This record gives sequence, structure tokens and C-alpha cells, in this order.
Amino acid sequence: MSDSAPQDKDFSFWAVVFTVFICMLFGANAVAIKISLKGLGVFTTAGIRFGIAAIAIFIWSRITGRSLDIKKEQIFQLMVISVIFTAQLSLFYLGLSKSNASRGTLLVNFQPFFTLFLAHFFIPGDRITKRKIMGLLMGFFGVAFVFLEKKGLKTHLNVGDLMILAAAFLWACNAVYTKRVISSFQPFQIVLFPMIFSVPFFFLGGVLWDGHMIGFVDAEIIGAMAYQSLIAATFGFVAWNSMLKRYGAVALHSFVFVMPITGVLLGGLILKEPITVNILIALLLIVSGIIVIHYKLKKPMPLYPLGRNI
Repeated sequence: MSDSAPQDKDFSFWAVVFTVFICMLFGANAVAIKISLKGLGVFTTAGIRFGIAAIAIFIWSRITGRSLDIKKEQIFQLMVISVIFTAQLSLFYLGLSKSNASRGTLLVNFQPFFTLFLAHFFIPGDRITKRKIMGLLMGFFGVAFVFLEKKGLKTHLNVGDLMILAAAFLWACNAVYTKRVISSFQPFQIVLFPMIFSVPFFFLGGVLWDGHMIGFVDAEIIGAMAYQSLIAATFGFVAWNSMLKRYGAVALHSFVFVMPITGVLLGGLILKEPITVNILIALLLIVSGIIVIHYKLKKPMPLYPLGRNI
């Protein structure tokens, strides 16, 4: 097993277009989750999403002749990733059930800032610089504006916001750890096995804690589940991890600002969520912070953002 970073390649024009497209898909995912939660329980939604995604990725791997074999030493690595993945998604879905899509998208995209902080301590040679501190401060102020936003929200919503922030922190932990082991896996393996691990726990959570695992199902909910399962969690995860292995984390992180923009705009357009001055200021600060930290960095940063599994 090698802990070294992958040899990053330069982006072509079509690689840039494709990466922006993937980021837009991930940015819209919170909206799809909110739609599905209208009729399905929190844990049930997660279980169905990743159950379908795991089946789809497994079938795709068999059709394309990709190997599912892993080495003995990789089992522990996958267990670590899988446990964090399950906790991370549980917190995100619970938090989003108590928040709205635009706020959730902004808060979960604080992940790059958590990743940056953790990398300072756990990734050799990746130190926090003045430029990164500036980006971190922008991100923190952006989150502050999200929490200051009260219009149209219930008092319990702050609990949901904190859950989403906790999910973003766990996602960052997974990102830092996964970077150290990604070179020994095929990209789809690092996506598939955590999904397989998590699904039974999601359904168990649905039985124990979802008031109604399935309240009602209509065409809108079916479409939202198909989007989460087949577009975001299947195509999106594998595409992102493949791009990461080819181009590296620094290059991909340069595009993540597209995600909160997409999520906030679609939350307003599709779900009719309020896009207030505070939300717009938070969006500007978080996007600016991401750009300040990651845009046009010449030295590869040895970080791996585990899929876009949110």
C-alpha cells in the first residue's frame, strides 16, 4: 500500500465541463432529499437510496468485468471508512429533516474548511498558510450568517444545522483518511463497500426511529429517489472518484464552489425556500473562502474528498 498522492494530470476543457456538471448534480442532491422526506422516513430514505445505488454499482462492476477482490489489509481500511460514512449520512439526513435544502447545502459545504484544518495536523507537508487562514475566516463568517438567519424557520432548526455541521466534520475526517488509502483501491470499490455496510444500519434506524418508514409515495418522490440513487450516489460517486484519481484533490476542490450555488438556487426555485440577504451573504462568503483556499494552487495538496457522498 502506498501513502503517496496520485500523479495529477492537467485538466482538459471537457474535463472542466464534466467536473462542473458533476458538482451541479451534487449541489441539487439536497433538494432531492427534501422532496423524498415528504413521504419517507429519514433513515428509510437513506437505506433505499444507498441500497439501490449499491445494487446498481454492483451490476455495473459485473457487466464491465471489474474486480471486487480486496486484500486482507484493506478490510480494516474499508471498515473505518464505512463506519464514518454511516454516521456521516445519518447525521446529514437527520439534520436536513430539521432544516431546509439551501441552509443544508451551505453548511455541508463547510467540509473543505474542516478538511483543511485536519490536514494541517494529519497530512505531512500540508500546513495552514495566511491564504488558507483568510479562506477559513470567510467560511466561518459564512456559517455565522447562516445561523443568524431566522426567517421562516422553527426554533428546533438550529439542532438540524448543528447535525449537518457535524456531518461535514465527519466527511472531512473520512476525506483525510481515505486519501491515504485510495491508491490501493479501484475508485468504485471505495464507493460500493461503504454503501453495502451502511444499508442494514439505515433500515434498522428506520424501524426504530422513523415514525412511518413509508408514509406515501408519488411520482415526485419516486423521481427524487431515482435522482439520489442513480444520478448522485451511483454515477456521481464513481465519476467523482475516477476524476479524483486522475486529476487529484486540489484540482477538484477548485470546483466545489459550484455545489452551494446550485443547492441554494434550486432550493429557492423548486422548494420555494426563502433566499434572504443573510443566505446570500453566507453563500458569497463560503464560496469566496473555498475559492481563496483552493483556486490555482500550484503544489498538489494531498487530500482526498471522499466522493460527494452527501
